[in-house]
Amino acid sequence: MKALFISSGNSKNGISTLVHNQGMSIQELGHEVSFFTIKGKGIKGYFKHIFILRRFLKQHAFDVIHAHYSLSAIVAALAGATPLVTSLMGSDVKASPALKYGIQFFNTFFWKKVIVKSQDMKVSSNIQDAYVVPNGVDFTKFRPIPKSEALPVTGWDTKKQHILFAANPKRKEKNYALAKQAFDTIANDTIQLHALVDIPNELMPNYFNAADVILLTSLWEGSPNVIKEAMACNCKIVAVAVGDIKKVIGATPGCFVTDFNPDTVARKLQEALAYSPKTKGRHQVAHLDATTIAKQLIHIYTAALS
Repeated sequence: MKALFISSGNSKNGISTLVHNQGMSIQELGHEVSFFTIKGKGIKGYFKHIFILRRFLKQHAFDVIHAHYSLSAIVAALAGATPLVTSLMGSDVKASPALKYGIQFFNTFFWKKVIVKSQDMKVSSNIQDAYVVPNGVDFTKFRPIPKSEALPVTGWDTKKQHILFAANPKRKEKNYALAKQAFDTIANDTIQLHALVDIPNELMPNYFNAADVILLTSLWEGSPNVIKEAMACNCKIVAVAVGDIKKVIGATPGCFVTDFNPDTVARKLQEALAYSPKTKGRHQVAHLDATTIAKQLIHIYTAALS
């Protein structure tokens, strides 16, 4: 099967690591995957790619087109891509009402199959026949590493405990203010708070394994990969109950789901810091191995073709 992945190419490294890795996992199953990126922001940036993509599709033949994020899928639909499978992310169904209406329209008339990342997203999108397929995790990359090996990569103080805020604080939806407020409640000279800012994906396992706790306080999420990747590293986690986090973490000892009360978040952080062994999170998310998810995607592609 020949598949074309369509997505934004505006991240620091062009195509997002998440999209690229998903394509590679499908390719490892013996299928052919090509990538088309939309470079340019705003309506103007996306609009001009309708014509660029239309020319590209006339020159190349694919069995199925898989667009990631709603705006890329809208461009693909208007460019005549078919059969078109669309993956919606958390921001697609948690953002503006106008975008929600657009999603409903294009789902009705253009998109053959729709994938969402969690049951919560399915409810929010109001697409009854959407497939719930979380993003997979590369278990060969995200794995437990001794803290003594991971810490030197980060440059963090080896004599202190470290809480890693699992996002860039500049992204408002990630709600860094709550994380900082909770941290300030328990702050002392032995604990440091860090954030994930411009960290190359290949170094992420080191940051997860160097951290004593992974912290996520987002206002909303779909199915955050950062939590699943941290689970695959057997990390301790404190996260608010958004998206599918409660389902992913489950009853894993050392991992805590909290509400948005800063005192509760602070208390859970203390409990996590006091929990001494590594968790068994890797076992909890074994079903999210990238190869397993890739097989589910192939099943959806086959359904789109029929």
